[in-house]
Amino acid sequence: MSQEALSPASLGFLRVAVVAPELQVADIRYNTRVIIDALREAAARGCRLALFPELCITGYTCADLFYQSLLQQQAREALLDIAEAAGEAQIAAVVGLPFEIGGKLYNCAAFVSEYAVQGLVPKTYLPTNNEYYEERWFTSAKNCPLDVVQLAGQTIPFGTDLLFSALNFPGCVMGIEVCEDLWAVQPPSGDMALAGATVLLNPSASDEVLGKADYRRGLVQQQAARCLAAYLYAGASANESTTDVVFSGHCMISENGIMLAETERFLFSTQMAMTDIDVQRMNHERLRNSSFSAALPNQSYRDIQFNLPIGTAAAETEKLLRPDLSPTPFVPANPAQRAKHCQEIFHLQAIGLAKRLKHTGIKQVTLGLSGGLDSTLALLVTQQAFEILKLKREGIVAITMPGFGTTSRTLNNAEQLAKSLGITLRQIPIREAVLQHFKDIGHDPKVHDITYENAQARERTQILMDMANQIGGLMVGTGDLSEMALGWCTYNADHMSMYHVNAGVPKTLVRYLIEWSADSVYSGTTSEVLKDISATPISPELLPLGENEALVQETEATIGPYVLHDFFLFYAVRHSFAPRKIFWLACQVFKNHHTPTEILDWLHTFYQRFFASQFKRSAMPDGPKVGSVALSPRGDWRMPSDASSALWLQEVDALKELIEHK
Repeated sequence: MSQEALSPASLGFLRVAVVAPELQVADIRYNTRVIIDALREAAARGCRLALFPELCITGYTCADLFYQSLLQQQAREALLDIAEAAGEAQIAAVVGLPFEIGGKLYNCAAFVSEYAVQGLVPKTYLPTNNEYYEERWFTSAKNCPLDVVQLAGQTIPFGTDLLFSALNFPGCVMGIEVCEDLWAVQPPSGDMALAGATVLLNPSASDEVLGKADYRRGLVQQQAARCLAAYLYAGASANESTTDVVFSGHCMISENGIMLAETERFLFSTQMAMTDIDVQRMNHERLRNSSFSAALPNQSYRDIQFNLPIGTAAAETEKLLRPDLSPTPFVPANPAQRAKHCQEIFHLQAIGLAKRLKHTGIKQVTLGLSGGLDSTLALLVTQQAFEILKLKREGIVAITMPGFGTTSRTLNNAEQLAKSLGITLRQIPIREAVLQHFKDIGHDPKVHDITYENAQARERTQILMDMANQIGGLMVGTGDLSEMALGWCTYNADHMSMYHVNAGVPKTLVRYLIEWSADSVYSGTTSEVLKDISATPISPELLPLGENEALVQETEATIGPYVLHDFFLFYAVRHSFAPRKIFWLACQVFKNHHTPTEILDWLHTFYQRFFASQFKRSAMPDGPKVGSVALSPRGDWRMPSDASSALWLQEVDALKELIEHK
């Protein structure tokens, strides 16, 4: 593996810019200089593609000046100058201009790259209502019989059936629609996406009225999501004529519904927003979406092939521009959004359990309460399910089962939590039962191996199952999504339950859910206990304690930090990224906490355990899906239990070798 394999471009990232240039209406020379300056700046900052607003070469508000032959001619000459400048700056661009053909004027978007105009896309939908009057000057693309035009002795593809494919960037196909096209009932970009366009560009001139910015933002995000594409939108700047309306220079970049970049509105200076869009990700989203694969475009397209400019050397070394890249992809960074997220997850988990209890007519449950994160969340969810069904809290039978490694801290927290919530609590020690089991099977209790550990887990599950039968109840499982991913659960022990409420919740999110509950839902003793549980080291508490009850077994010391494994899980399962891409992204966000070598070591552990543990997931009990990553064999994740991990581990090993010789 070469160092080039870890470049942003080889991993599918394309840096793009949307620009609202400072302009002067009808002053083409001035506008051309500003556009070229912006192109050079975008290129210097690593961008390989820039989108400018509708009719930006002339200004959108020229009105009857569009009839002037001098304006039209200078706009064409300016387009050639911009194409030349873009080639020198090593960037591709889309700019807008009026273009006369056969006595008809078209509102066009020009795609320039490699010193040339690669194609012209005319506007289809011409708004002629309220403040808009485009049909006075322009002809719709529907009424043009030509598919090529001549410019400076060159034959240039012309039409709405153009898609621009980058030969040197796999999966990068660009489609262009102009302003009002997005607002139409069936935007042309929908067909473009079905025909393969992954990057949709909209040079626009949408004026501002009260509330329109939010509506416009919603349109861009929805179209990006519906088309499973990156959608770039560049709006006319505040320098347009204000005779009757005001423009703001609203520019946006959305990827599959996520807003990645946006300009500040109502500024006269040139505004630019940049981000790195993930072309690989868009193609993967389409592969896994059956609705997308089943649909066909309503028209055919011409494939205009070109080489995307390589960009500046700085582009390969700059930090990735992705506001959505987080060390905790399952946990929203924004506190308000995180709180809303937590509340929604609680509802999903609780209603799942409530439905199961309602269906079976069961009014009591058993639950193993250890004083750890997972069992605490399961208890809080169970309490909420009981409230939904108006069942008595005493019907929740929490059982503490102290064993060889149980600490007084976790045991005390379990007892205090049960008491503060008003549920039934029973304590059933397992030491003697497990020792008897060791005697029965001939195992030396001084040998602290997997048998020593798993016997305790299975004894606890047996108690919970039998107690559930005894009270005519249902046993609620406590294990989480991260544990199922890594196989960090004992088969036919904590792996099993009658309903698995935490099945869709990863460990990093479990902690946030408990912390949110402590701050927003509960108070007093309950809140204090929840906060202490959140601060307790994660441990199965199966090995005997050291001096002064010192833990000798911490989960993350054995299998690695859950924050890393949840990061790996999200990108490996949700987006099917290769190990090298996951590693590169992890280095971006964890560089201040983990070395590349540490990341690779734990990534190797992740793949090794993930593949080896599929047999446990193939037999996992029912439980509610709560997020975009789920591992139920009946739902999102269908994987053979005996699949080989060799391909993935070989790439991790190649990465290790690359890092060592760097």
